[in-house]
Amino acid sequence: MLIVHATNVHQGGGRSLLLPLLEALEPPAAVSVDERLKPLPKLSNGIVVRTCPPTLMGRLAAEWKLHKTARSGDVILCFGNLPPLFPTPARTIVFVQNRYLLGSESLTFLPWKVRLRLSVERLWLRLCLRDAELVVQTPTMARAVEKATGRCAEICAFAAPLTSRETVPDDASRQKIDFLYVASPEPHKNHRNLLLAWSMLAAEGEAPSLGLTLPPDAPAELRQQVAVLQGQGARIEIIEPCAPADMSALYARAHALIYPSLFESFGLPLLEAKSSELPIVAAERDYVRDVVAPQEAFDPLSPVSIARAVRRFQGRTERPLDVTDPAGFLARLQVKV
Repeated sequence: MLIVHATNVHQGGGRSLLLPLLEALEPPAAVSVDERLKPLPKLSNGIVVRTCPPTLMGRLAAEWKLHKTARSGDVILCFGNLPPLFPTPARTIVFVQNRYLLGSESLTFLPWKVRLRLSVERLWLRLCLRDAELVVQTPTMARAVEKATGRCAEICAFAAPLTSRETVPDDASRQKIDFLYVASPEPHKNHRNLLLAWSMLAAEGEAPSLGLTLPPDAPAELRQQVAVLQGQGARIEIIEPCAPADMSALYARAHALIYPSLFESFGLPLLEAKSSELPIVAAERDYVRDVVAPQEAFDPLSPVSIARAVRRFQGRTERPLDVTDPAGFLARLQVKV
């Protein structure tokens, strides 16, 4: 029997991958999920569903239940990055999709509770792997896993096709956006440098419109940065995260996807944009080149580089710096203003 163990997945890219995977399950199978993962897709008859409260005791109880019920011949798919806490006789496959757990990314800029949780989960991953098999989505993640654990991971990428609702949005909701960034507000998503680039473009009077998918509980500092730019005349629209069935319509509103994230395990919006035949302007990072070939690329650590890539994409040329010879340099210094 296949057992999908996903007691710590309820939002973000993990949720976007888990829901269609659950829908594709065939019996006999069992799933353990976070009780916040709602609504669940319609599952086939014969699939056992267990929910887990998002508490320490709830997680420990789910791990103990897995230890007691898994049998030899079963296959456990750990979809939340972590192997079983307690040993089982079943074949175990760990789907690793969180770069933070591999120890190569700094936790400094994360809230202290998140830093504490990730530190514990890093230890969990390292100590409890036992004979588990590792699966990742991209070559970049495979290299990161091997560096962190000393083990080779199988690369097996998957994504659900974009779907759309039968109803057509009204004209107001279909107003076009020049650049769309589909991302949660975590620090590594790099909204700060993206908005600094937009500030530069706005100061030159040439800032295109920008759409950001930010939830109502996005950090106040990020929302303040957006508000300041809007006050300066920048056309920035905050879009609440969409249901999967609405993503196709959202991409249809955009002229291009911009993607400045510093690192990703997969970068699902890149694939969604490619599926929607949307041009992509993205960070020059390995995770990007793993899945798409962007029309323009930039250094995500440089707002200047981001702004230049936007200008290039829009067909606006930038004159290179004039370089003179030594005599010209000396003559220039002696010119009276």
